[in-house]
Formats: sequence, C-alpha cells, structure tokens
Amino acid sequence: MTVKALDPETWPAYARLIEKHNGVWGGCWCLGFHQKGTGSFEQNRDVKHQLVCEGKSKAAVVFDGENAIGWCNYGRRELLPRIKHKKHYATVVQEEADWRITCFFIDRDYRGRGIAQIALNGALELIALEGGGLVESFPEDASGRKTSGAFLYNATLSIFDRAGFDRIEKIGMHHWLVTKQVNAQA
Repeated sequence: MTVKALDPETWPAYARLIEKHNGVWGGCWCLGFHQKGTGSFEQNRDVKHQLVCEGKSKAAVVFDGENAIGWCNYGRRELLPRIKHKKHYATVVQEEADWRITCFFIDRDYRGRGIAQIALNGALELIALEGGGLVESFPEDASGRKTSGAFLYNATLSIFDRAGFDRIEKIGMHHWLVTKQVNAQA
C-alpha cells in the first residue's frame, strides 16, 4: 500500500473508485464539506475535478498497486467551511485550526483492513510537507455500539487516538472535536 496526494495525476484512479461506488453517498464526490454539490453526478464530478486541478481539494489517497482503495479528505479550514454540529463547535473551539480532516472513504472490498488508519497517517504526512499546523477533525465514537463502517464518514475516534490527536470535547451525540499539532517537514 502506498499513499499519494490527490492531484491531477492521481485523479483518474480516485475517480474510478468513486464511480465504482456510484458517486459515494449518493453522488457527493466528497464535496459536502467544501460546498453544496450542484446536484447531478456529472456536475459534482466536474466541480470536484476542477477543485482538484486548482489545488483547492486535497486528500491522501491510498493505493494498492495502481488502484485507489480509499482516501482521507483534508484541507485548509477556509476551503472546508461546512461542518456538522457547527453551533456546538463554535462554543468549544479553543484555537482556530489551520487544517481540517473532514471525511474518509474506503472501497467496500477493503473495509476492515486498517485502510482508514493508513489514509489518516498519510494525510498527516502530507500536511507536514505543506507546512504543518493545527489539525482538527470530528470522528465518531463507535465504541460499545454496532456501527456500519460504510456510514462513518469521518472514521472512528479510535484511529485518531492512535494517531496522537487530543480529544477536546464531544459534539453531537457521538462525534468529538479532536486536534493535533503537526510540525512542518522539509
């Protein structure tokens, strides 16, 4: 397994993975935290492709050989303004983050194999290469209850714990605001 940045070169493999899964979550194309999708599968695909080409949509894409098998979407906070539990978030945020991790997706044929952890670690490495800074995310605490991995859009709290994130506060019924300071890497 290797991790590569989502860019025009990796776009075709990324797009094949999304198309395999019918656009992921009803044709979202991982736009939900950027902006509202424009509606159709094709329109969302075009918007996402344009954002990738402009460097405004980032992800750590996990590859098995030449095939993309999952990703962790991240980006500068201002490029990912839409989050769930925004009102509660506004009351607990201690310091504005530089980066946000907003969603994960893993190919149904690879779920349960630790791909989300690989994607998260890859995203943190890519963030370090882009200057580092404070990273925030909103994973779901799935401990003690049965949850389908297909619906964990921001992965589980446990993978963020393993990656060294600090739990700030529970927001929503099962989600947590977590943060980690990532140092710049040359």
